[in-house]
Amino acid sequence: MSAFNTILVVDDDPSIVDLLRDFLENDHFRVITACDTAEAWALFEQSSIHCIVLDIMMPGQNGFELCRRIRAESNVPILFLSARSDDVDKIRGLTLGGDDYIVKSASPGEIVARVKAVLRRSASKQQMEEKILNYGRIQLNLSTREVIVEGKNVVLTPKEYELLCLFAEHPRHVFSYEQLLAKFWDGVGDRHTIRVHLSRLREKIESDPNHPQHLVNVWGVGYRFEGG
Repeated sequence: MSAFNTILVVDDDPSIVDLLRDFLENDHFRVITACDTAEAWALFEQSSIHCIVLDIMMPGQNGFELCRRIRAESNVPILFLSARSDDVDKIRGLTLGGDDYIVKSASPGEIVARVKAVLRRSASKQQMEEKILNYGRIQLNLSTREVIVEGKNVVLTPKEYELLCLFAEHPRHVFSYEQLLAKFWDGVGDRHTIRVHLSRLREKIESDPNHPQHLVNVWGVGYRFEGG
């Protein structure tokens, strides 16, 4: 997860920024920083950001105002970072759309842990909303009909896509040749028809011989999908 996520840290205290950068980069996050909300907004518009650690009290516009502006355009996770521990600021931050509220007395390790927790919740929510099936190297977005293999978009024919969806939605279930012919070819065809289509599909999603196969032939019966 960490290696593919960019964290924007917004704070006017350079010592806090440097400390958080060190701890986050140690966990393989990419870190970009801003010392005020104007710079943070510019970075937000220019970059693909997965999470924001946002100080509240800064010169000029405060963190609450930036959060309100971001929430008008994005659901990116926002963790407020504040020197104040009173409930008023915490309630206000969460009401404005913040995902967490951290007091600056927290250790850097705890802040990193909270960032990871928010990212996990965000990813889970996104998968539920977009109907994403995630099997490590392979992700299927059922809402957009996109297939991603090792971070790259793979173009499938309609038949190949429907076949892959059937298998991916029923991992480890063995579909017989007869079932596949009935569902996708109205019973017309033979085993060779299925083997040809699945062979082409395999070429597109099983390109790396160092990884175990997802589509597995069950000898004499049919095929199943291994989700690992």
